[in-house]
Amino acid sequence: MLFLYALFLRTVDTLRLHKEEGQTTAEYALVILAAAAVAVVLIAWARSSGKLPAFFDSVIDSVIGDAAAA
Repeated sequence: MLFLYALFLRTVDTLRLHKEEGQTTAEYALVILAAAAVAVVLIAWARSSGKLPAFFDSVIDSVIGDAAAA
């Protein structure tokens, strides 16, 4: 994660050395790519650890319990 942040900062600094037209768009694109990378890592971890199915089961059980109580 720290590597992605360092890469992001380095890329942004490189972009600032060039013409600044479109700089904001490039920064937004890099932030979106970094967020997507973090999401992929979290999803991969959740799938491999078995936490994701347990989380969804607890959410469904909670919703069903609240619906039954109402």
